[in-house]
Amino acid sequence: MPRQRPAPAVPPTAPSKELQVFPNPAPQRDYVIRFDVPEFTCLCPLTGQPDFAHFTIEIVADKLCVELKSLKLYFWSYRNEGAFHEKVTNLILDDLVKAISPRFARISANWFVRGGIGTWVTAEHRQKGWRPAPKVDLAALR
Repeated sequence: MPRQRPAPAVPPTAPSKELQVFPNPAPQRDYVIRFDVPEFTCLCPLTGQPDFAHFTIEIVADKLCVELKSLKLYFWSYRNEGAFHEKVTNLILDDLVKAISPRFARISANWFVRGGIGTWVTAEHRQKGWRPAPKVDLAALR
């Protein structure tokens, strides 16, 4: 009979609302950091049933960037919380802005179909005075 490995007394990782940061390695330029979070879960605040979403986050960092493992643990922290789609999407944006003060941030949440209705929520933040550089159309330069 196979022997089952005992579970550790303290799990190696646990959900956390703390977002860790590190200095932007290229603050002299605008560049887009894109995170894809395809397995977000939380609970419906009315029924307690699970809700699932696919998040896409786009950030133009200023002085700080968010560390990936802390972002993963942050998203995991919602797993057993009740939250309306609109509220949790905006709360995540607020927490990212508070942690890293980006030049720009956009969060798009594709909430999976429940009760025959799918929901998309998109929220944005722009640092006061920030404007993106003009788009370069490389095909027009030929």
